Amino acid sequence: MNWKKPFGVSWLPLFLGLIFFSASLTPSLIPRGWLMQGLLGGVVAAIGYMIGRLLLSLWRQMELPKLRGSAFVAGHVLVAIPVMVIVVLALSEAGNWQNEIRARMELEPLAAFRTVQMVYVALGVFVALMVLGWLVKMLFDRTRRWLYRFMPERTANVAGLLIVALLLFVVTRDGIVDRMIGFFDETYTVAQRLFDTDEPRPTDPMRSGSAESLIGWDAMGQPGRNFINGGPGADAIAAFSGEDALDPLRVYVGLANAETAQARSDMALAELQRIGAFDRKILIVAMPTGTGWLDPGSFDVLEYMQDGDIATVAVQYSYLQSPLALILETNAGLEQARSLISTVHEYWRGLPEDDRPRIYIHGLSLGAWASMYGTDLEALLDDPIDGALWAGPPFPSARWNEAMAARNPGSPYVAPDVGKGRLFRFASHTKPAGGPDGWGDMRLMFLQYSSDPIVFYEPASLFRPPAWMTEPPAEDVSPDLRFMPVVTQFQLALDMAFSLAAPAGHGHSYYAHDYIGAWEAVTAPEGWTAEDTERLKQVCNNGLQQGCDR
Repeated sequence: MNWKKPFGVSWLPLFLGLIFFSASLTPSLIPRGWLMQGLLGGVVAAIGYMIGRLLLSLWRQMELPKLRGSAFVAGHVLVAIPVMVIVVLALSEAGNWQNEIRARMELEPLAAFRTVQMVYVALGVFVALMVLGWLVKMLFDRTRRWLYRFMPERTANVAGLLIVALLLFVVTRDGIVDRMIGFFDETYTVAQRLFDTDEPRPTDPMRSGSAESLIGWDAMGQPGRNFINGGPGADAIAAFSGEDALDPLRVYVGLANAETAQARSDMALAELQRIGAFDRKILIVAMPTGTGWLDPGSFDVLEYMQDGDIATVAVQYSYLQSPLALILETNAGLEQARSLISTVHEYWRGLPEDDRPRIYIHGLSLGAWASMYGTDLEALLDDPIDGALWAGPPFPSARWNEAMAARNPGSPYVAPDVGKGRLFRFASHTKPAGGPDGWGDMRLMFLQYSSDPIVFYEPASLFRPPAWMTEPPAEDVSPDLRFMPVVTQFQLALDMAFSLAAPAGHGHSYYAHDYIGAWEAVTAPEGWTAEDTERLKQVCNNGLQQGCDR
């Protein structure tokens, strides 16, 4: 075996891969167990090695001097010693770094991090990716050598690279990706229990899916059926408030209830009209997450706060989890949001101003992104909505980025102030929403957690630190979090995939308690007091309503 290049592995690129692996052990926004850390470490080690090989190839192509003989050995040893020291130190601290985040999120510390098992997983992933890279290189070598028969060597090398790249793109996009989309779509369709008749349809004629409803119960899907059957009734609300209350109205149209976005929106409007939703005090136009789920922790508390004098309408646009729907079905949510909001608003604006509900837009996660897009403020200028609450807005959200760009100098990036808070406000688990006073004509609220990677991921973190990493860490963010080019990008990407694994009040797990202050500021419930807020939190703590215990 050639000790200068054992098993075809170059030493200097391997050292860079080990540095990347060590950096991946440092904390990010979401706690990681040993298995996920091993997968992450193996991937970034392979990427580090690939970058090292590329740099080494460029060095050779420029015909720069090479170390030989004893100088080669001495140079590699001088590099290897600090690299191995870094690896050992990082491995010894890995468990402590993860427990630091867990402590800040009030989670139990890991009894053992299983460092040895994690290293084995990372090594297995690294070797698998190296083999894959070797197979691609072999394909490239064979292609370019075949092209040598027909064209000059330089031209053949370039053409071979383009052919292999095109082949990989076609295979992954039109083969693997298409099959994945079909698999996920079929899987989530089954998971939604479409056309499942085990759960009886509502008997109340005011509920979507009942015999009198315009919306079919069987095609609504499990998230919609859960939403329609959930929430507090008039008796529970009256028991809380001590006053007379109404049964809240909820309308939900499933993806399978109609063929097109506009048809689903028209069905939703007709159902709102049928049940008298426009006679209520408050109307919420909501967009669900990718799977069609609506957070009961948000809607339940608002129905308590408004004494049940409220109607909510939502329309499903996908079966996929939000990250998959964002990547694979980008336009579906945007089209549905614009259709639903414009359809409902067009009818609402035609009603007498003194005889129509106040109208608000709401969404969580991908639902927030879609509903922001669907809320065309310029189109609504002559008769604007009353406000909006967007929770966990994904980082590409244009309106969120607009508000962030306008933040007051010196205000924290993760919990900014914008002007005097008359149009935009930000709230979190540590930043109050500011109450119902001091607004202008429209109230736009963002609820976001400082440890939410869906909100604070930044594509440019591939080569530069996000703005929030240049400021003192928030309460639930580790002070040991450090920026490392490339590695931080993959850490945050993994954080996004597991953001719902964080406990309530952290990551992307939004919490009923934190919705209360935001809804109070946006909808200004009559006579609402700080004591009412504490009592409602207690209702949620006692689990009297599904969703309040999130």
